[in-house]
Amino acid sequence: LVDFCIASLIFSLVTFRLMFGTTAWGLIGTQIPLNHSWSAGDYSFFLFELTFCGTATTVVSGAVAERMRFWGYFVTAIILSALIYPIAGHWVWGGLWFETTPGWLRQLQFHDFAGATVVHSVGGWMAFAAILILGPRLGRFNTRSRSIDGHSLPTAVLGIFLLWFGWFGFNGGSC
Repeated sequence: LVDFCIASLIFSLVTFRLMFGTTAWGLIGTQIPLNHSWSAGDYSFFLFELTFCGTATTVVSGAVAERMRFWGYFVTAIILSALIYPIAGHWVWGGLWFETTPGWLRQLQFHDFAGATVVHSVGGWMAFAAILILGPRLGRFNTRSRSIDGHSLPTAVLGIFLLWFGWFGFNGGSC
């Protein structure tokens, strides 16, 4: 929930413009064309891309669970949502909307299928950088480590079905 709240706020204020705005040398978007009036399809595209931004942030949360304080994670999520994700997103998806000049990777005919590079790879590399800085979970895997008990099986099953249902629209919209 925190991931999506951070991503929603940052994406609305900064990220969307940096990803899909007029390109500056193929590296970063600057601004959305002012003469463009938004349609229902534009709002749908915005929400779809917002979900991608939130998903990239959740990749990091799994890697740093039990290793990072909440405020440290909060700052990490802001950096990813406001800076790292929109730059990589512009390289690949810039020019996809609003008919602006594409980002440099897109100009080289690079294709990202269902967000594998922009969403999952960017989130994965951010997670990798975070765990390199944080180090291992000390004491977690020694001979006297405590087990992590399950919490709520019905809630976990509900979450799985919600993810499974959402995945159809998430991947179907990417193709």
